[in-house]
Amino acid sequence: MSVFGSMFTAGSGLAAQSQSLGMISNNIANVSTVGYKRNDASFSSLVTTENMTTLYSPGAVKANTNQRISLQGAIQQSQSATDLAITGNGMFVVRTPNGTEPLFTRAGSFKENVNGLLQNTSGYILQGFPLDQNGQIIGSAGNVNSLVPVDVAFSGGISEVTTTASFAAALNANQPVSSATADFTRSITVYDSLGNAQEVNINFKKLQSTNGSTIGTVDLGAQSANFSPGTDTFDVNGTTVTLDGNVNKLLTDLNAIANVNAYLDANGRLNIEDTSGGNLTIADGAGTPLANGTLGIAAGTFNATAAPATLPGAATVATPNANGWWQVEFTTSSGTVETGALNFNTNGTLNAAQDVNGQINIALGWTPPGADPLAIDLDLAGLRQQSSDYTVISTSQNGSPLGFKTGVSIGSDGIVTAQFSNGLSRQVYQLALATFPNVNGLSELNGNVYRESDTSGTFNLLNAGSGGAGLINGGALEGSNVDLADEFSKMIVTQRAYSANTKVITTADQMTAELLQIR
Repeated sequence: MSVFGSMFTAGSGLAAQSQSLGMISNNIANVSTVGYKRNDASFSSLVTTENMTTLYSPGAVKANTNQRISLQGAIQQSQSATDLAITGNGMFVVRTPNGTEPLFTRAGSFKENVNGLLQNTSGYILQGFPLDQNGQIIGSAGNVNSLVPVDVAFSGGISEVTTTASFAAALNANQPVSSATADFTRSITVYDSLGNAQEVNINFKKLQSTNGSTIGTVDLGAQSANFSPGTDTFDVNGTTVTLDGNVNKLLTDLNAIANVNAYLDANGRLNIEDTSGGNLTIADGAGTPLANGTLGIAAGTFNATAAPATLPGAATVATPNANGWWQVEFTTSSGTVETGALNFNTNGTLNAAQDVNGQINIALGWTPPGADPLAIDLDLAGLRQQSSDYTVISTSQNGSPLGFKTGVSIGSDGIVTAQFSNGLSRQVYQLALATFPNVNGLSELNGNVYRESDTSGTFNLLNAGSGGAGLINGGALEGSNVDLADEFSKMIVTQRAYSANTKVITTADQMTAELLQIR
């Protein structure tokens, strides 16, 4: 054994404890660094062997670095929705602003930079899979080459073209047939490819019965007394009717005739129709009440008419109700888009075929100025005819005007969603989490990021919450996993060990001095 060997052994101890102190100091310095993972020193002996068991040669000690990347730091709430923390396994994939190499970090303090990219405080850009309008990944899921910088600028804003709409209303079944252009008009607002609002006007006009019929011009509802002199007559389909009573007596006599229906409309006008589907014949008789205008009814033959052409997509599915026809016209700034008739059943419901979703869709299409052609499926299944004032029940459509970004949120599944001032929200990216066979074997780089190494194994890209990957917490940060109390304890031990090694050197020096004093 050599005294000098003891000095070399103690010297290796000093070097090893110095490295340990360096790790401790680095841990303490980064106690407030977001996502920092501490390093610990582990010591291993270096042994010098001898052939003779009676001799012992001291060896040395080596300090190894143990990375504690797998240890979770405390999750802390943040005021920024784009601050991210991972609970469980996985690391965010980042790149330098101009780099192509994927790097990995748990430091999730991401903020929108001047270019709209999510960048952390060390300057690394967050990567994610882009999503299409249906929320599907563009490219190959799990392929690192499909990852792109997460861009949440949306400086041009977004709009949504209207493709579907619905209109539900109650039409007045007592609406008198008139010569007016429209009896009821309402509009719905849709949006074109430029985000411009386009008004679609829906015009309803009550149609006369398709049976042979006629409508008077005199308000008989105001007449309460009997007709005078009571001997006037007229013929309806060959049957003589005598005006020998009041209006109610007249209606009773008319409705007693086979296949004849008579009533006063909302304006008190006398309506007479043949319900057999044939023609209605009216002739004046004694006293000529028709010619003198007592009833406001004209003599003549009134032919039954064919059912009008229905709107495309709203063909009747049963025998049409002769008194349930309405003409419907759709107009825009470009002119008339579509026109046709609708028929209502006697219970007030729309007499048209519904699809599997219970909808009755009318296809509307036109090209607004300067925009792409619009093609809209308008559901009219909510239309009714009933004895009430006109009432709009509901309108809806799936388009929106141009809107600008108002916020960004990130879900636990890593879906990045942008919100806009027009009420739209859109899923734009799917964040990927990288997992490793041995995450503690990653190579550490500046800025609290890591690179894949032979020791770590090849990374695997997973969606948050799947395949063993952890969940993402938006609006939170993962703190350092450094425990100050533990670091101070290790620092005391390191200091004592260092002092003990210096004592060995001092003792060996004294022993060497004793040797030099021998004469």
